[in-house]
Amino acid sequence: MIKYKRILLKLSGESLMGEKQYGIDEKRLNEYALQIKEIAEMGVQIGIVIGGGNIFRGLSGTSKGFDRVKGDQMGMLATVINSLALSSALEAAGIKSKVLTAVRMEPVGEFYSNLKAVETMENGQIAILSAGTGNPFFTTDTGSSLRGIEIKADVMLKGTRVDGVYTADPEKDPDAVKFDEITFDEVYNRNLKVMDLTAATMCKENNLPIIVFDMDTAGNLKKVILGEKIGTLVHN
Repeated sequence: MIKYKRILLKLSGESLMGEKQYGIDEKRLNEYALQIKEIAEMGVQIGIVIGGGNIFRGLSGTSKGFDRVKGDQMGMLATVINSLALSSALEAAGIKSKVLTAVRMEPVGEFYSNLKAVETMENGQIAILSAGTGNPFFTTDTGSSLRGIEIKADVMLKGTRVDGVYTADPEKDPDAVKFDEITFDEVYNRNLKVMDLTAATMCKENNLPIIVFDMDTAGNLKKVILGEKIGTLVHN
């Protein structure tokens, strides 16, 4: 019944804004928590990486005069805020979770190790893996690729506001065509913006497939887990 036993779910910080211009939309947050609860109750082991772009994006900070290293560190802290918010929403929905951080900040979260993340998931809790890789110059896309590989996930599910990978940006080009599936090599050759190059290369080299799908539509996460053909599968 379940196609994927263990997943790495990558959520964008921007999508947490919902209808707002900044910060966290509680309605969107709770919608995500209910979708995650739905698959957790099916027995799926879940690791989650969430971005911080709704609060602060390190790369854009450099264009405003921030030092790149400090800007990226601010971005890492933004992901921790989002992770705590998601953890709180999951707890309110009756699902236990644990926030693990790539930089030490007890008692905010436990210091990350892949063994601790796997143990958390095997105990039936959701492992929320925050603060990126703990290093500057790496995006949360790269952080999610790394974590997905470390926890031996069957697949990375990249939840976005778009329903898959297109030949061009569907929000700008009405003639853009959606792929049902595509190889990593095709993504490179077509210069498609699925993830940053470092993240995609890590997935390719470690044979971690990615499914890009619309997380903002309730029920879609369950459909992916059950193997329904929604979104776009990126694979070797």
